[in-house]
Amino acid sequence: MRRLPWARRIAAVASLGDENRRKLFGFVWSSAGPVGRDEAAAALEIPRSTASFQLDRLVQDGVLTVEFRKLGGKAGPGSGRPAKLYRPAQPELGASVPDRNYDLAGELMAAAIERSSAAGEPVRDALLATSYAKGLEMAEGSHSLEDFLSAEGYLPDPDGAGGFALRNCPFHRLADGHADVVCAMNGAFLTGAAAGCGVAEGRIVGNKAAGQCCARVTPP
Repeated sequence: MRRLPWARRIAAVASLGDENRRKLFGFVWSSAGPVGRDEAAAALEIPRSTASFQLDRLVQDGVLTVEFRKLGGKAGPGSGRPAKLYRPAQPELGASVPDRNYDLAGELMAAAIERSSAAGEPVRDALLATSYAKGLEMAEGSHSLEDFLSAEGYLPDPDGAGGFALRNCPFHRLADGHADVVCAMNGAFLTGAAAGCGVAEGRIVGNKAAGQCCARVTPP
């Protein structure tokens, strides 16, 4: 499942600052299946109207999602309206400022280790191949490379000639201590993303500008 856009993740986490919403989310999360408003209100001992309002706010903020289902095994005419049920919208929620994506880094590294172990391929080669393939997969269908970079937290900054500086590194803390490995991984990922967006791979080059990502996109 793709991450929510950064602004929506911030809103989702902020939404849980309200005590009632936090308790409702905890109840829905720990339930074996989707939860109705009456069930949630009874469990938390709050008015049904409060539960309904706060559950719908959690849906609006991207924390929960809704499904409609007829309960009690009834179906057909006369069986009543489907019940509105709530369940978690994401396997987990997290947000950072600036935007970081250490989950993606961990996924790429774990996949590279598995590939290396299975095929006897050098780990670095496996990491570059895995990162390129993931970038290609994730970027396919994107409207443009700029849109993809924005969605993944790179904060692309147009240079006025058709290229972009990348003002944020989603792997900053890792790159700080392991620049050689992480920057190579990031470059391969972005090269795959460029290919997925129909952009020449050679436009992804290294960048040593302070305070920016270790890669940039050159003009066409």
